[in-house]
Amino acid sequence: MFRRATFAIFAFSAVLISLTTAGISRAQAPAESCASLTNLRIPETTIATSDAVAAKPKPSTPPAGPAFATDLVDVAMPSYCLASGEIDQHSGPDGKSYGIGFALALPDEWNGRFLFQGGGGLDGVVRPPLGTQAAGRVPALARGFAVVSMDSGHKGSMFDASFNRDQQSSLDFAYVALGRVTTVAKEIIAKYYGEPAKHSYFVGCSTGGRQAMLASQRYPLQFDGIVAGDPAMRTGYSRIANAWDAALFNKIAPKNTQGLPVPGQAFSDSDKQLLTNSILDACDAKDGLKDGLIFDFRACHYNPEVLTCQGAKADSCLLSAQVQALQAAFAGPRDSRGFDPYVGRPYDAGVAIYLPGTFGSVLPRSAPGMFGRPNLATSVDVDALERQEADDPAESLTDTTWTNLSTFAAHGGKLIFFHGLSDPVFSPYDTLRYYNEMAGENGGADQVRNWSRIFLIPGMNHCAGGPALDRFDALGAVVKWVEGGEAPDSIVATGKYFPGRSRPLCAYPKHAQYKGSGDPQDAANFTCAD
Repeated sequence: MFRRATFAIFAFSAVLISLTTAGISRAQAPAESCASLTNLRIPETTIATSDAVAAKPKPSTPPAGPAFATDLVDVAMPSYCLASGEIDQHSGPDGKSYGIGFALALPDEWNGRFLFQGGGGLDGVVRPPLGTQAAGRVPALARGFAVVSMDSGHKGSMFDASFNRDQQSSLDFAYVALGRVTTVAKEIIAKYYGEPAKHSYFVGCSTGGRQAMLASQRYPLQFDGIVAGDPAMRTGYSRIANAWDAALFNKIAPKNTQGLPVPGQAFSDSDKQLLTNSILDACDAKDGLKDGLIFDFRACHYNPEVLTCQGAKADSCLLSAQVQALQAAFAGPRDSRGFDPYVGRPYDAGVAIYLPGTFGSVLPRSAPGMFGRPNLATSVDVDALERQEADDPAESLTDTTWTNLSTFAAHGGKLIFFHGLSDPVFSPYDTLRYYNEMAGENGGADQVRNWSRIFLIPGMNHCAGGPALDRFDALGAVVKWVEGGEAPDSIVATGKYFPGRSRPLCAYPKHAQYKGSGDPQDAANFTCAD
């Protein structure tokens, strides 16, 4: 126990040392008292509370909870000042009070850095500003970052869209809140510590990933380093793909006594395991090692046709209708002209199997998922959905597809993308599509690699979870890139699904390839190959 504890302390210290060697070498103590922040006057801003939070030791056992949660911490946390408040408070047309809620954690020993923690879903909740997303085992706050989080301008549940009745709240969610909270948080930081932040970062996934892209596109001078994970950049069009998949699978699903499809029975558990095993048999070893992870996904040209039954249905095969539904779903939606309004998705180890604590799987379940009851439609009018999205002003307002990032790049900004290859919510191919288009707009792939890279993660569900190595420190990587000029060719990943295993996540278009010798559990025995 003593040796493990000593090693953990050493590892934690090493992380802190590595993150302070790139231009920030001392911890900054507050210049003001925590309690005094409620007296700070910032236009249109109320700081309602400012409380000292005591240091918290590492829990004896890691906290339990969903893999995607951003407020679960299993390391020691420092003492800090927690300031919370509201910006631009106003009344909506329904008489309801609106405003941009925020919380800012200000560590007693500050490393001079500021991190904006992205949100999730439709926000509506101010999550604890700890900075756990894509930070490996050491959250940003534990490293000495000042961390801010927000509710994007309204109060409500994760998928409550009623705030859109109020124009300003709709604008706040789309983009305004990000800029307002950034400005206010930086002003509080400068006042509290007596000097401004030396470097500013943004990390988020899903809606937080969209906000991260928003930061690079609409606020190009506010952040030095940005990490965007599984971004919700075109949610209207991804919903077309969700509707397309549902209709395909519902059409082949058994019907209940009311004549409605039972989505979870379109494929039995044995069917899902059969498909998973078949994908792995075809593609797993292409990266030099058969280990349940498909790193060389570009070389995976899988076709479920190989599973088609030659006779009656059996556990060792799929009916022709099942195979055709899979082929159409993974190819992506098509309209009457053959145009694809959204991309397809890769065949990966986690697309068929649902694991508790994740957002689901590509193949359907009967039980309610993260987004409520399943869609029971057996047909879909893709053309009508395309027109609906094209005519929806909210779609153009919230999309983050602008590719001209010349100002962000010119001021030295660094942008990291990551996306799980088994994400059932947003296809990793859509993020890759954006990255390639953005590269074309900004001087080509070789030029853009000087300031932006993308990492695609085998087996990973939406933001985390799945049969994957889903714990990695993209935050540390972007800090080293911004402050030390060390571009991340790879980021080492681990995960509870494969205990004791590590692998390098390689910057696209390269992938982790086993060298052919050495411990296959150790990332050191893999190289990033084309």
